[in-house]
Amino acid sequence: MLRLLRSVWIWTASAVLVLSWTPLLAAVWLFDRDPRRLRTGRWFRRLGRALAKINPWRIRISGRENLAPGQVYVIVSNHQSMADIPVISHLRVDAKWLVKAELFRRPFVGWMLRMARDVPVERSDRRKGAKALLQCARFLRRGCSIVCFPEGTRSRDGQVLPFSEGPFQLAIRERVPILPLVVEGSATALPRNSWIFGGSSVVQLRVLKAVSVDGWYIKGSTALRDEVRRRIIEELGRLRVGRE
Repeated sequence: MLRLLRSVWIWTASAVLVLSWTPLLAAVWLFDRDPRRLRTGRWFRRLGRALAKINPWRIRISGRENLAPGQVYVIVSNHQSMADIPVISHLRVDAKWLVKAELFRRPFVGWMLRMARDVPVERSDRRKGAKALLQCARFLRRGCSIVCFPEGTRSRDGQVLPFSEGPFQLAIRERVPILPLVVEGSATALPRNSWIFGGSSVVQLRVLKAVSVDGWYIKGSTALRDEVRRRIIEELGRLRVGRE
């Protein structure tokens, strides 16, 4: 019963925050003259951090030293829950997020995604997926990182799903290092296909060392993808052992 009441309060508070944040972000967007909308994006990520504070989560971030100031990355992360998004928003990185197109069609959240110039992707349409990667490439060339979940969807059991090759081909083509992230604990904080939040949860975010694409070519993107996935799985295992 307590979890139910807490969940009702969190969703209500989150809805109020999103509704009130939309005109605020619109005002920032109106005066943001940078075509990349970097300032708008920063304020949008602040919404993610604010949403995290509403929840009874204890977020622990490690590996920040692996973030080189001013470096552009293709940032890839495992995906356990919708809670991953506000957790990753704690990293102060100018980045555009590769987001499923359905979210862009929703009021308020979709409007803010468009204002922040995040990139919509239709997972079921390869042509539109390629178009989204081309848009990501343009942002990389303009000095803006890209954040994506190469699993394409949230894991049902906490295991890391197969990765798509697109982000790794993008990194190779643009000669941009890959920055792997590992999220652990978000699946219990906000379980998939449930609106009931978990109790007080520790959610860990680990920033791994960047993976250089020097010496890699498009034909080797599968091997690069598998190597990055292996590193994420290994670090996820270490995080889980530390929680026991």
